[in-house]
Amino acid sequence: MSDTQKNLLLEEFQNYLEQTDLAHTLSAAQPDLSTLLGEMAGLRSEVKAESRHFKTTLDTLSNTLTTLQTDNKALGDELATHSERLLQMRSDTLRSVLLDIVDIYDRLTVGFGVLQNYHPVSSLFSHSKKQDIRFIKSFKEGQSMTLKRFEQLLQRHQVYEIDCLGKMLDPRTMSAVEISHDPKLDNGIVIEELRKGFLFENNVLRLAEVKVNKL
Repeated sequence: MSDTQKNLLLEEFQNYLEQTDLAHTLSAAQPDLSTLLGEMAGLRSEVKAESRHFKTTLDTLSNTLTTLQTDNKALGDELATHSERLLQMRSDTLRSVLLDIVDIYDRLTVGFGVLQNYHPVSSLFSHSKKQDIRFIKSFKEGQSMTLKRFEQLLQRHQVYEIDCLGKMLDPRTMSAVEISHDPKLDNGIVIEELRKGFLFENNVLRLAEVKVNKL
């Protein structure tokens, strides 16, 4: 670079310095300490406010979650109680229906027993004895089929007869309505079943009425 060029550059730089207010530039680029501290204090206040707002939001969410959990538990308990109540109602209704079926079954059994022991009197029905015998036989077969259907129906619902004869009296499943005195038998032995008892799902549906030996 020649001396002339160097002199031109120096003159241009000197003119730039003379035309530029360095003090103003420095003061504008660098804020004073009080302004900086004020801005920092404002920023800290904003951070604190945001923190409080965030904490409040978290507390609200936590309370909402707790409320939902409590409501869900209450709803679950209510549904469980309602389900148990429905099951109990179903069981009670079924027991009532089964008791009616057992009662009908008893009557059919008694009627079938009468038919089993019935024989036409020859002197009264001599002219129709064969027809009477055929009718009674057919009727007994029909009654027998009906009884079997009732027995199958009861078994499907887990209803079974209580085994009593020759057993020791069990007050949980039997009711002693008559007493007999037989020195050959032990005290408390069931010697006759007067009305059948039944179990439903291993619980007593109806007590058996029995005659018990007493010494």
